[in-house]
Amino acid sequence: MRNWSGYRTAKRDLIRSLSGTVLEIGAGSGANFADLPADVDWIGLEPNRRARAQLARTAPRRQVLDAGAEQIPLPSASIDGVLSTVVLCSVADLPAALAELHRVLRPGGRFVFVEHVAAPRGSTTYRLQKLAAPITRRFDRGCNPARDIQTAIDLSGFSTLQLEHFTMPGLIPIPFIAGAATR
Repeated sequence: MRNWSGYRTAKRDLIRSLSGTVLEIGAGSGANFADLPADVDWIGLEPNRRARAQLARTAPRRQVLDAGAEQIPLPSASIDGVLSTVVLCSVADLPAALAELHRVLRPGGRFVFVEHVAAPRGSTTYRLQKLAAPITRRFDRGCNPARDIQTAIDLSGFSTLQLEHFTMPGLIPIPFIAGAATR
């Protein structure tokens, strides 16, 4: 487990490692643009109407798709990299979304992710995450803080997985993972 101060560096380095055609799921307002290499051909996937409108203003010459990660409107094996930053907590069907990411990636393509995850079952943080889940799902775009994203990625068919763990300090310490999985 790395110190939280290393989180930003790990996130930046992972994003900068992407190349070719990159699909960012849940692209929001384009907060990751600053860390993407200039030569990346970026495609944004954003199902939220308001965020998509902001993204269109932020990235006027880039492709923005109105779709969720569970049904990506792109051909199979057409993407070199997929980027997800604090998105998988809110997709409606996590296994379906991960299957779609795997489908659109070219062989050897990389799925780069930075996500908050469920704390270990039985821990105080996990119990608090479970208590908060109905509220966060309703008021935070479907976020489920108790979702076991790491296990879902482990089981999703990627051939290699590189992973680092971080904990955001605070009254309730929030566990994060940052890593890359290869198709």
